[in-house]
Amino acid sequence: MIEIPSDLNPANVPIAFLLGTWQGAGVCDFPGMEKCNFGQEVTFSHDGRPFLEYTSRTWALDSEGRKVRPLESESGYWRVDGERKLEIVMVRDEGVIEIWYGELADKKPQIDLVTDAVARIPSASDYSGGKRLYGLVNGDLMWVFEKATPQVPLRPYMSAHLKKVVNPAEWIHDIKDLPDDGIAFFR
Repeated sequence: MIEIPSDLNPANVPIAFLLGTWQGAGVCDFPGMEKCNFGQEVTFSHDGRPFLEYTSRTWALDSEGRKVRPLESESGYWRVDGERKLEIVMVRDEGVIEIWYGELADKKPQIDLVTDAVARIPSASDYSGGKRLYGLVNGDLMWVFEKATPQVPLRPYMSAHLKKVVNPAEWIHDIKDLPDDGIAFFR
């Protein structure tokens, strides 16, 4: 069940399933880059206006799952209209600005996106566009990013499986219902 915050702008209700902080791991693999496993933290938040704020940080992981180095970070704004169409503006740390368009699937929490415009500073790596798929699967957020450059046609680049981070402030009120010793709860 997806909880809709009382102060959420009604325009954001169709994408409310994204709200929160998500953490997990994935795989990065693209020609000209070293293949690696990565960790990720994604946050979708709102302030009452008709869009969600988005931030993502990724970092390379070693074989033991420890952070090795930062990979990419990006931030942006996600808007959805009454026709379930999405408009996203995103900025990546390497100097790329993207406009994404897409749509929310009918009767399921899935979003398909494609780039409409890409602008980059001269020092940014080659990038000409992409596709993304986000979906809620058994309560987890999963996504895939396909990337194209002038040298490499559209192909898988990154994908991850993220779990929602529980904020104790959201469930602390339920603790008052537990027995004093805590053990009786498990009997």
